[in-house]
Amino acid sequence: MPTLANRSQDLEDAFNVFSQVSERLAESYRLLEDRVAVLTDELAAARHERLEQLAEKERLANRLQLLLETLPGGVVVLDGQGLVQECNPVAVSLLNEPLLGENWSKVSVRAFAAGAQGLYETTLKDGRQLSISSCELAAEPGRILLFQDVTETRQLQDLLSRHQRLSAMGEMVARLAHQIRTPLSSAMLYVSMLHKAPAEQTDRVHCAGKVLSRLRELERMVNDMLVFARGGEFAAQPIALSALLDDLRQALELPLQQGRGQLEIVDRAPGATIDGVPEVLVGALLNLTTNAMQAAGADIRLLIETRRAVDGGIEVRVTDNGPGIPRDLHEKIFEPFFTTRRSGTGLGLAVVRAVMEGHRGTVNLESTEGCGASFILKFPVPNTEQALASGLWCGKK
Repeated sequence: MPTLANRSQDLEDAFNVFSQVSERLAESYRLLEDRVAVLTDELAAARHERLEQLAEKERLANRLQLLLETLPGGVVVLDGQGLVQECNPVAVSLLNEPLLGENWSKVSVRAFAAGAQGLYETTLKDGRQLSISSCELAAEPGRILLFQDVTETRQLQDLLSRHQRLSAMGEMVARLAHQIRTPLSSAMLYVSMLHKAPAEQTDRVHCAGKVLSRLRELERMVNDMLVFARGGEFAAQPIALSALLDDLRQALELPLQQGRGQLEIVDRAPGATIDGVPEVLVGALLNLTTNAMQAAGADIRLLIETRRAVDGGIEVRVTDNGPGIPRDLHEKIFEPFFTTRRSGTGLGLAVVRAVMEGHRGTVNLESTEGCGASFILKFPVPNTEQALASGLWCGKK
């Protein structure tokens, strides 16, 4: 059996072990306290940094909100389903409430005038004109729409354009007075021949044809002058492109016969319509073809091609086999009163550009000297179609 001395030794050994373990625990506790203190400091620093970041984001959000509210233009934010998620006060004043949570297509029908919404501009039901721009949201589905009231700007532009055209009227009248005198004198000469003693039927028909030709020339000059002075305001209506080209074909039939010319029309946009004034557009196309026939002379070949553009608009290309136009004259030929012919008024192509601008379109020239010329008339998407928020186009029901 263990003696008393042995039991004392065991107790002493156990106490020593306990003391060593206690010291180790105390050391671990101190290390743990130090670590907790370090983590606490790091957490406090991280929390402080986080609070500063949140405060900065809040200040940024406040600045952006203030900027959104003070912008002079309207801002509308759409989600991927076309619902209004955000808007500023200017957008509310332009489009009226409700906006938030509304489907954009419903807002468009409610706010915009029927048939007035285009890709870049639109008209409100109260008559104000808005410019439109949009962009995709980078981080999520949706779009941002920006609206700017350009009513006053457009009115000032129209007024300036009108004053410029009126200031050009003096020069126009002086130039046309000389141009009108020649066909007028010829017409009076042929009428006087008809007024004299009875002539053969063939002579009478010949003289009457000459008179009619000169009177038509006078009519074209006057029409060009009126269209140029009138500028870009036309009461447009939907026109079948095929019907417009049929009218042009009929108008060119006699001049082409007299000049032994040929006309080919290639319609690659069957059933297409454009917005415009038929007689004004036919007049513009006649100006192009008349210029081509005068430049090419006899045996002219005219090719008129139509096609749909990528954006939904219509392009009409008028090509001739004439001598072409030097590159340094590509822009000058559209200036009023610029002409390379001694008998020209210099208004034909200026009228074409004015007509196209009045129809929200453009006219461009492609030509190499000696290889003919092509004039490309670009018409926008008709108002019978409208743009969706996605940027696509659809026909109105």
